[in-house]
Amino acid sequence: MLPKDRPLIAATLRRTLVPALLFSVAFAPQTFAQDGQTKPQEKTAESAGADVQDVAVPEEEVTSFTLDNGLQVVVLPDNRAPVVTQMIYYKVGAADEGPLETGVAHFLEHLMFKGTSNHPEGEFSKKVAEHGGQENAFTSDDYTGYYQQVASDQLEMIMGYEADRMSNLVLTDEVVLPERDVIMEERRSRVGNEPQAQLSEIVQATLFTNSRYGTPVIGYEQDIADLTREDAIAFYDRYYTPSNAILLIAGDVTVDEVRDLAEKTYGKVEQRADVGERIRPQEPEPRAERTVTLRDARVTQPSFSTSYLVPSSTTASGNEAAALDVLSDVLGGGSTSRLYRGLVIDKAIAAGAGSDYQSSALENGVFALYGTPRGGASLDEVEAATKAAIDDLIENGISEEELERAKNRVRKGVIYLRDSQTAMARQYATALATGRTIEDVDQWPERIEAVTVEDVNAVARKYLKPERSVTGYLLPETPDGSQPATPRTATGQIDAPLPAGSAPAASGMVEDNPS
Repeated sequence: MLPKDRPLIAATLRRTLVPALLFSVAFAPQTFAQDGQTKPQEKTAESAGADVQDVAVPEEEVTSFTLDNGLQVVVLPDNRAPVVTQMIYYKVGAADEGPLETGVAHFLEHLMFKGTSNHPEGEFSKKVAEHGGQENAFTSDDYTGYYQQVASDQLEMIMGYEADRMSNLVLTDEVVLPERDVIMEERRSRVGNEPQAQLSEIVQATLFTNSRYGTPVIGYEQDIADLTREDAIAFYDRYYTPSNAILLIAGDVTVDEVRDLAEKTYGKVEQRADVGERIRPQEPEPRAERTVTLRDARVTQPSFSTSYLVPSSTTASGNEAAALDVLSDVLGGGSTSRLYRGLVIDKAIAAGAGSDYQSSALENGVFALYGTPRGGASLDEVEAATKAAIDDLIENGISEEELERAKNRVRKGVIYLRDSQTAMARQYATALATGRTIEDVDQWPERIEAVTVEDVNAVARKYLKPERSVTGYLLPETPDGSQPATPRTATGQIDAPLPAGSAPAASGMVEDNPS
């Protein structure tokens, strides 16, 4: 129920959606994948020179309309196979929770599978499985999503069930309290037993000092323990209403068919609340470089990650978001990137090194660099080489050749993304849930093409500043229990001993496979 969509410290995503990477790659590369904004897999990056026409891409335009009750419906036709995907995104996530109710958004996501006044617990999931479909749900800082993929002739069935639980959820203590225990155990197993997850929460809380992105999506243990049936119902009644949701249907459908079915199912759901504007505490401009260190006997490979506070795709000025995307690719986006080529291939001091721009957030984004030493190399060497690469880029800038190579990889990433029905649907849904538009998604390739060398150099110099960063170190304890020195000391250092079972998942998304 830990993220498949965003890095460990991401703001949304945390959290990526957006999809998905980043800080988590440095600490747990096998566990996490990014949000819908994901860059292509390495084999895609390696084939950057290939003809981009080698991928079949649906040509139908995305259509959007709004039902009388305020529900936005988005249709993405794709008739290559008789399959359809339904996604319903509620524009509420962990960053919308109150200060004493961390984890309630994720708690409610679990409870949405507990049955309604019309259908008993498990019936919806059973129907999806009977027809060979799949389903899942996830909670992020900025949105909570539910999706199913089935044969296209079952679309009315899944729309009916999903519309039903938008308004008819039934919660009793008999189902709520055991599920709260499930989440407590999830937190213990995913975080209490994972030093990298514990460190990522500390990094996240250090990077976001005022923003609600500083709290974990899964919630703090003491808050989860206090969640009640009344808390879940209040959250449901306030936020799970048609005008606060986005329904996206992708696959072998027509716009007219979706419109008819949406009016027949979701159109009957009454508007229960006026959510209003999303007003949250804002993160002030950072003023001091900070480091955090976590030591644990279970750590066998030291690693570090430096995270910078940057704007997201929603909050960036002009074309800064596209420039940050290209910068991430130049620095650490593949085997020809500066960090990978310099640290892994040329110097052979790192087992892994790279960067990631976590952009899919309503508010702040995160730009992350990471590295893990190899062989006899020390963490100091890897970090120093990473810093030297950043300093060189800031002083001398990138080349036109690097720019074009990065553009080509990002360009192909967009093409390959569009070849996946679910990934493309998630891309639009994430954008719409975080303050962007269909046009923003459609125009992203053109915005990448418009990026210049000067644009990339400008964002590097503006945002990759020490005072905007938090560096996290994950270190082993020595056999005698003594603690080796932290690789680097900076202003605002926090030396954190391992808190037994106290840190929740710091990723920006908790994705659940319903039982």
